[in-house]
Amino acid sequence: MADTHALDFYNLDELLTEEERMTRDTVRAWVKDRFMPTVRESWRAGTFPVKLIPELGELGIFGASIKGYGCPGMSEVAYGLIMQEIERGDSGLRSFASVQSGLSMTAMNKFGSEEQKQKFLPEMRKAKILFCFGLTEPDYGSNPGGMTTSARTDGDSFVLNGAKMWITNGTIAQYAIVWAKLDGGDSSNIRGFIIPTDSKGFKAPEMHGKMSMRASITSELVLEDVRIPKANLLPRSNGLGSPLSCLNHARYGIAWGAVGAATACYLEALNYAKNRIQFSRPIAGYQLVQEKLAYMVSEITKAQLVVWRLGRLFDAGRQTPQMISLAKRNNVEIALNIARLARDMMGANGITDEYCVFRHMCNLETVKTYEGTHDMHTLILGQAVTGLAAFDG
Repeated sequence: MADTHALDFYNLDELLTEEERMTRDTVRAWVKDRFMPTVRESWRAGTFPVKLIPELGELGIFGASIKGYGCPGMSEVAYGLIMQEIERGDSGLRSFASVQSGLSMTAMNKFGSEEQKQKFLPEMRKAKILFCFGLTEPDYGSNPGGMTTSARTDGDSFVLNGAKMWITNGTIAQYAIVWAKLDGGDSSNIRGFIIPTDSKGFKAPEMHGKMSMRASITSELVLEDVRIPKANLLPRSNGLGSPLSCLNHARYGIAWGAVGAATACYLEALNYAKNRIQFSRPIAGYQLVQEKLAYMVSEITKAQLVVWRLGRLFDAGRQTPQMISLAKRNNVEIALNIARLARDMMGANGITDEYCVFRHMCNLETVKTYEGTHDMHTLILGQAVTGLAAFDG
């Protein structure tokens, strides 16, 4: 009963369709059976289990809510539940899927030509072709419009120069979607470009020394006179709003993923507390421990309701960026708080990789920062409720 209440305290399964429940349960079983036996060693080694990528393609998690091009055309709630379950395994796994699906496939579907979509989306869905997504730069994190990466027209080609930072999947992707300012323009002339990663002048050095997202591949992208044909422009991309719209879909997935991380930490702490005997009784029987558990299940339940409602609004085309900011900000914060409480409840055992809580806690420090920091989403919400912008731009 405790597990049921942790995952569905308000009987939220009744709000899901049969397909959504089946999708969630299928992904949950795969994560448990195939991914969890590998994650500890991946975390220790600082590597991503690339051998599992074909299985992810077969599982059908990429482009789940895209219609056509061999994609399943599921609801946005089903897509969110996929993100929830894979981040219940590890944020690095969800980040891999978010970049392939929420960022790159979204960009291709929204801004690509029909020829580009026909060529890439079916193979991306099956993970036969992997993409990375290059927006963030070393000096422009929260201000992507300040990017210096440039693309200039040269006959029948574009020539790109610049650098991107903190790029998930960069060293294993066959293609990169890179955002650059075209022909000396400002942020209104930011366009998306499809770049084969074996192009002359393109490098993706892997980043090492991370204390978070260790079971994930992170790299830089370096472009030195990279020449691509004009056909590699995403023709419907136009201005900074184009990459930001992709980020909004990925942030939506992050909000769901945070529920998965929070749930993993809660269930582990709950099980530990029921079996850890101190002073002749399980520590779950003490008031201070129960207060922590009550906080966890309350916040998880509220977070579930937030993303469920947001998913239904997505399906109706009624979501706003401010709604997405609220979900991402709230759910990641409560997940990090829950991970820290779980670590506290488990004492010294909580810092070992025998358990998942410290790994999730470290990962969530990154998730709180990327795709819009907690503070940036705070300012977005502040402007939404006051009508006054507390930031430039």
